Amino acid sequence: MHASVLITFFIFSFSTVAALPDTISKVKPAIVGVGIYNKLATPRAQLLGTGFAVQISSSSRSNIVATNAHVVPAKLVKDGKTQFVVFVGTGKNPDVRTATVLTRDSKHDLALLRISGNTIPTLGLATNTVREGEEYPFTGFPIGAILGLYPVTHKGMISSITPVAIPARNAKELSVKQLKQLKNPYMVYQLDATAYPGNSGSPVYHPQSGKVVAIVNKVLLKSTKESALTNPSDITYAIPVKHLQQLINNTL
Repeated sequence: MHASVLITFFIFSFSTVAALPDTISKVKPAIVGVGIYNKLATPRAQLLGTGFAVQISSSSRSNIVATNAHVVPAKLVKDGKTQFVVFVGTGKNPDVRTATVLTRDSKHDLALLRISGNTIPTLGLATNTVREGEEYPFTGFPIGAILGLYPVTHKGMISSITPVAIPARNAKELSVKQLKQLKNPYMVYQLDATAYPGNSGSPVYHPQSGKVVAIVNKVLLKSTKESALTNPSDITYAIPVKHLQQLINNTL
């Protein structure tokens, strides 16, 4: 009996691991960089975060991109040259697409964009229940695109399903925004994975189906914002995908 259970568990675990490389290959074409672009500036491109094309209908292609609300600039320099854009493709010369903000949900830190040009491959949204102890990959651009646009995949376990406020030793360490959230908090996923500022907006997805279960939106800092790169905490937070689905339903 025990041997049978162990063999079944081993086969399931192996199939999940074996499927991940294929899933990553399918996911990467839907991953985009979100940033600003000025062809006369140095550097011309500035990556602010990650996004992904969302499957809106039965079509597997779309020009609708999801990302974090905090990735979208509050305002741009009005010089007639700086554009809010999405970078499509990989390598040193990605396709630069102008982007329009369709809507923002500041409470859940989500935004929907419409990009110019042809549609691109999409990711579907999952409906399954996420449980503590399950492992999920996420793909994005953790440390920018100085050498080009090359998506990076990390993997982490859902270590907790917890209220949205970042833990603090006492109330004095909580910001006004966090104190407001504590009055009516929603639940987010905490992963034991290392994410970086550029991962904001990265999809967290099922390792076999590639369907999105959450969107990375922040990391727990050990000290200052600058330490996020040099001394990461290995604690990452992600917004459950149901909030993105609600935003899509209310917007499109």
